Amino acid sequence: MDAAGRVEAVLAQVDADIETGLERLKALLRIKSVSTDPAFAGECRRAAAWLAEQLQALGFEAAARPTPGHPIVIAHSPEQGGPHVLFYGHYDVQPVDPLALWHTDPFEPSVQADSNGRTIIVARGASDDKGQMMTFIEACRAWKAVTGELPVRVSMLLEGEEESGGPSLPGFLTDNAAELGAADIALVCDTRMWEAQTPSVITMLRGLVAEEIEITCASRDLHSGLYGNAARNPNQVLADIIASLRAPDGSVAIAGFYDDVDEISPALKAQWAGLGFDAAAFLGSAGLSVPAGEQERSVLETLWARPTCEINGMSGGYAGDGFKTVLPAKASAKISFRLVSRMDPDRVRQAFRRHVERHLPADCTVRFTDHGGSPAIVVPDDGLALGRALQALSQEWGKPAVITGSGGSIPVVGEFKRLLGLDTLLIGFARIDNKIHSPNEKYDLDSFHRGIRSWVRVLAALAA
Repeated sequence: MDAAGRVEAVLAQVDADIETGLERLKALLRIKSVSTDPAFAGECRRAAAWLAEQLQALGFEAAARPTPGHPIVIAHSPEQGGPHVLFYGHYDVQPVDPLALWHTDPFEPSVQADSNGRTIIVARGASDDKGQMMTFIEACRAWKAVTGELPVRVSMLLEGEEESGGPSLPGFLTDNAAELGAADIALVCDTRMWEAQTPSVITMLRGLVAEEIEITCASRDLHSGLYGNAARNPNQVLADIIASLRAPDGSVAIAGFYDDVDEISPALKAQWAGLGFDAAAFLGSAGLSVPAGEQERSVLETLWARPTCEINGMSGGYAGDGFKTVLPAKASAKISFRLVSRMDPDRVRQAFRRHVERHLPADCTVRFTDHGGSPAIVVPDDGLALGRALQALSQEWGKPAVITGSGGSIPVVGEFKRLLGLDTLLIGFARIDNKIHSPNEKYDLDSFHRGIRSWVRVLAALAA
């Protein structure tokens, strides 16, 4: 049987086994692997053990390895030679609160029709990330069932703390860099399609810097009638500093902020322009109509390829019911920066702190708290692996797969590059309406089925 015939045979196996594959997904969804709540630590261990057993049954050398937090499942297929891929997924899920808003038990998967007539499976983790993760595992199962082997060497890293910040992962990657860094490329299935029937590969992820500042003026709260005008008000100082962070044209006004920001290529800009993105509808869905950010740039460009400075929270003074005429002693704000291209998180953090200190008046002090950071990720858009993945996805979905960016951050992708030296292809089959992190999270069964078929084709393409 030639290569094309093998692929068709494996795809036929996927189709024949889809119902039992769905039952395996349901079994995983029933495990209450909420990573952020210590009460569910046993359930996280149970999910890791379940996955390790499934992979062992497929011929992987697999184990749930201990960490200071929840276990990380590591698995290696026996194939030698040829391309070597490292697949990443996470088995932990978000808490289900508020439970009253769920229409069904969040840990008892329910297959039903949605308002658009699509068949979906509703459960916590259905889309983020158990359903997505299982598309890859089921693709490996189909290859094994038909040919007895995988077309490429596969390693897997299945994490149990992604939804709680992944505190154990960097140390684990450092300790196991020789083992995991032997791969040629990483694959992540924790993203979404461009639209319901258009697959995509994300090649840009913005990085993140998170800072908290606390401004202190007087040594205690002051009566606003007795001290107003004469005493510095930290709320006013904080407001002035925050106002200074943006220029009138929407750009960030911190000195040197754009020094390491690269322009996207004309070809990529043209492809994005052809995606049919409706900026008015995008903003309208949030009750807005006028784009903010840098003027004379498209909304997609500002979302995917430009850095941001956003105020995520402010506090200071009395915020309870009624009114209290007080000048608070302290005021604080939480501020985040999304990074692109070559921006260094430490340089951005220090530039921000210098900016704040330059705008700090007399009688005031500032305390900074570092809430973490990660660099942006850019995968070259002319790479061989990317081209093959796009072709495979296009074959499965019957329309050209597209290259997209993401305004969000997936820290593990940055850690793969920093600690293992691996580029990552982000290929996901979720849809924008999957309600991840919200009540009634769901995954389209079409995404599950064709996601499995897509990975069958991608693995074959990478082996070509």
